[in-house]
Amino acid sequence: MASRVYVSPQQLRWETLEALRNSSKGRLNYCRHWLQEEDVLEGCMSPLELSPYSGWVLDRSASQNMSSISSTHKGSGSLSGSSSLKKDTSAERQGSSPLSSPGSCEKKENEDQEVFLVVTPSKATEIEGCIRMYEEIHRLKGKEWLRQRQEQQEQMVRAVYDLANEQLKRFDELKELKQHQEFQELREVMEKSSKEAQGQQEKLKEEHRHRAKVLNLKLREAEQQRQRQEELERLRKEEGQERLRRLYSIQEEVLQLNQQIDPNYRHKDLPRIDLSAYSNRGNQICGLVSGLIRTTSERGFPTPVDVANTEQALQEMRGLIASMQQEIAAAVEEKRREEEKKSQMQEMLLKNEHVKALTPAPAQHSERKQQKEGLKFKAEESTMQWYQQLQDAADQCVSSFSGITNCKDNNEVKKIKADLQKAATIPVSQISRTAGSQLRQIYDKIDNLLSGKPVQSAGRIVSVTQHPEGLQFVYYKLAEKFVNQGEEEVSSHHDSAFPIAVVASGIWEMHPRVGDLFLAHLHKKCPYSVPFYPEMKEGMPLEEYQRMLGYQVKDSKVEEQDHFLKRMSGMIRLYAAIIQTQWPYGNKQGTHPHGLHNGWHWLAQMLNLEPLADVTATVLFDFLEVCGNALMNKYQDQFWKLMLFIREDYIPRIESITSSTQMGSLMRFKQFLEECLEKKEVPLPKGTLKPSFWKS
Repeated sequence: MASRVYVSPQQLRWETLEALRNSSKGRLNYCRHWLQEEDVLEGCMSPLELSPYSGWVLDRSASQNMSSISSTHKGSGSLSGSSSLKKDTSAERQGSSPLSSPGSCEKKENEDQEVFLVVTPSKATEIEGCIRMYEEIHRLKGKEWLRQRQEQQEQMVRAVYDLANEQLKRFDELKELKQHQEFQELREVMEKSSKEAQGQQEKLKEEHRHRAKVLNLKLREAEQQRQRQEELERLRKEEGQERLRRLYSIQEEVLQLNQQIDPNYRHKDLPRIDLSAYSNRGNQICGLVSGLIRTTSERGFPTPVDVANTEQALQEMRGLIASMQQEIAAAVEEKRREEEKKSQMQEMLLKNEHVKALTPAPAQHSERKQQKEGLKFKAEESTMQWYQQLQDAADQCVSSFSGITNCKDNNEVKKIKADLQKAATIPVSQISRTAGSQLRQIYDKIDNLLSGKPVQSAGRIVSVTQHPEGLQFVYYKLAEKFVNQGEEEVSSHHDSAFPIAVVASGIWEMHPRVGDLFLAHLHKKCPYSVPFYPEMKEGMPLEEYQRMLGYQVKDSKVEEQDHFLKRMSGMIRLYAAIIQTQWPYGNKQGTHPHGLHNGWHWLAQMLNLEPLADVTATVLFDFLEVCGNALMNKYQDQFWKLMLFIREDYIPRIESITSSTQMGSLMRFKQFLEECLEKKEVPLPKGTLKPSFWKS
């Protein structure tokens, strides 16, 4: 039977307190976050109730120990009660310290197998009252603690709120400061940009004022320039009208002088004198003057160069009249002397009758000698005069632009000279059989240059008006370039003769000065184009005489004969092409400036000269191959008579002076003559420009 253990009331209180500590209220937790998570007084608002252990204690004590406790411990009950009360008060004073030693209670429970509580009913009531008192005290303490904690929380919240307000104020102040700073910076930037804009505006205003000033100056200068140009134009028109009147007066005088030649064309009393050369040259001079006046009238007003050219033509006409009168006077004097000799001879014949019987034989011998020696080595005097006039005109042209040629120290004039020479020679070098439109462009470019208009050459604008002597310089260089093309290009490519010839003919028609200079250059380089054979004078060096014959002499070395003949062939072919070709876009009603009759005249004079080995056969073949078809169509029967004369009479003369090593050109010429006479037709030359060519 289990032994009963006596439990003192003090132990029961501690157990009670332990039970209370383990109750639902004793297990309440208190946290600083109650204000945020739940109501702080939620645990205190629940109704009061005893612990389950209190009922168990009361039941056990009432059922088991009621009798024993009441009998044995009546006197000690008060003591124990008083002591329990004392202990309760001490426990209350100590607070919750007994509750913090659950280990001791558990130890006691392990030591005692059974605990029997013996409490009297009054004691139970007392304990219950103590419990309730303890709970009330604990509730009040908890309430006070909660109130303090709530105040702390409220203070803390107020502190946090005040801190947040202060921080918000500082943030607002900082934000306002930043806004002020940004506004200040923005205002500074705006002020700076405004100042810059004002400065730029002032600068633009200043530039505008400057430009307006410059424009006003330019307008004033332009107005002054316009007035000067108007004045110059007025003066130019006055000078042009004066020059035009001068041209008309010169033309009238030239025509009057030309009329003086016609009555003396064939003097009845001077049957042996022939003034046809004077008449032809006079007509040429009249045509030259008329062409100059026609050209200047198309351009507007004549230039000083035109007046100089017409005055030069007038001087030439006066010289021509003077030469004709001298020749007539010489012929009259010669006729007078011949008449005197004839009268003397008649007297002698009357006295010596035996001379009459011997007269026929010497006469027949003289006639045969004249037939044998009918050809001569010298050209006609009129031809040589014409040749000399062309050379004098060329020398005069060279002297007229001496300011350009003698410009060693003047770089500006040197530059103008180079530009003018390029502008005159480059287009001629570009002439080819490519297309008719290309030839027209080249012709227009040369014509514009000679007319005083600005043209573009080698990327520069060039005009003959850049220098007073520019036009004469361009005339000379252009004519020289045409002859050089015949010497170099046509000699290598025979079909290039006609493109060059048609441009040269067109320029010759519009600018006769170029034609005269062309003939001067051609005659100087190829005397057989005159034709004449230069004479070697006494004391003349051999090299100089060879140059007069047309040979090129360098370092005392004469060029080879084949090269010499090739150059002569090229120039003769170009000349033969020019006299039969006319610029298709020019004045179709006007005559050729140096037409086909000059070719017929050249051929007749050539056949009147003694032939030269190799040279005569070459130039005759080249001339007839290029120009034979045109001469055949114009002169017809007379041409074929001339061809027969060449084959029957002239070819044997060439054969008599030609060595076996020089028979190549002669055989080629003979074969050409035989084919033409056999077919009774001269074929068209190679390279002839057909009408379809000008559509390309």
